[in-house]
Amino acid sequence: MKKYYHRYIITAVLALTACFGVQGQNFDINTLKNINPDNPSSGYWKTTSASAYYIGAGLPVGLWIAGALSSNKETQLNAYELAGTFLVSTIISQGAKRIIRRDRPVASYPDLIHPYEAGNDMRSFPSGHTSVAFATATTLALEYKKWYITVPAYAWAASVGYSRMYLGVHYPTDILGGAAVGIGSGYLNHWLNKKLFRRK
Repeated sequence: MKKYYHRYIITAVLALTACFGVQGQNFDINTLKNINPDNPSSGYWKTTSASAYYIGAGLPVGLWIAGALSSNKETQLNAYELAGTFLVSTIISQGAKRIIRRDRPVASYPDLIHPYEAGNDMRSFPSGHTSVAFATATTLALEYKKWYITVPAYAWAASVGYSRMYLGVHYPTDILGGAAVGIGSGYLNHWLNKKLFRRK
């Protein structure tokens, strides 16, 4: 059962996304109003939000360097897989944004939502930050299979998702969609790596 627990996670995320989609926009905006303050100025949540791309792009580089210095080929392969997952999740989430073209919350509810900054990209679904964070967490969990890596990794990814709502730039269903894309990207890239490089 331990071998398949990630499948339960992605199934639950997809089910929640579908369920909330049926509930309609009221769930999204009401939940977001309760999370997004009038002045989302917390430095902690801003840093957490920004960490998605810094860690998602920086961790593969750091792992590769560590593997090269220690002549550890497995660590270097893990770095390549993390980098691949980062690219896959980014391509899928950005492609979905351009196809779905959902407006940011502030565009639809300018009097209710208070974003921390005015962004140029007004596409909302799915959350790219959340996608990258969950893709990174999933790949780490698949590579290392240790609870003390998996639990903190997913806790960080969930914090990134929450930060995007706190900052007023994404609906809850954007976060769920981003998590589904990220977890799916992690699995897809892991499968491709096993097929291409015959990793055990």
